[in-house]
Amino acid sequence: MIRTKIGTVAAFLGAFIGSLAGAHAQEEGTTGANVHYHQSEATKTLGLPFSDVVQVGDVFFLSGQIGALPGTLTMAGDTMELQARQAMDNIGAVLKEQNLSFDHVVKCTVMMKDMSQWGAFNKVYITYFKPDQYPARSAFGASGLAIGALLEIECIAAKS
Repeated sequence: MIRTKIGTVAAFLGAFIGSLAGAHAQEEGTTGANVHYHQSEATKTLGLPFSDVVQVGDVFFLSGQIGALPGTLTMAGDTMELQARQAMDNIGAVLKEQNLSFDHVVKCTVMMKDMSQWGAFNKVYITYFKPDQYPARSAFGASGLAIGALLEIECIAAKS
């Protein structure tokens, strides 16, 4: 079982590195993997200077999501639970636009204003994934996040 998991991770990393190498080759004008920039209408309307998703081959890099109500810069509430649920729902919407789901998420990075809220965040976070399929994850405290958010979550997803 460990060899199977190691083999799966090695295959993913090989494909990922190959995708990045192909993207670099394309930037230099040679053949390689296509890079696609996806920006939702809500992001465009709000004038935010980023793509919701950058796709390199079968790997999808999702921009960080905060607990803002869709299409607005208004927080879903003032508690970790409310903002975490909204941020995860926002991630779900971005994934759905790319015909992906939380099953495709392989890595999350979580930035939190107050690390003492870690438990409250985890109670919400775990409900979005199958118990045996949690993505790799990093988390750290941040002294300030956009629009006064309590957290921001960014993800990497992959089609297999």
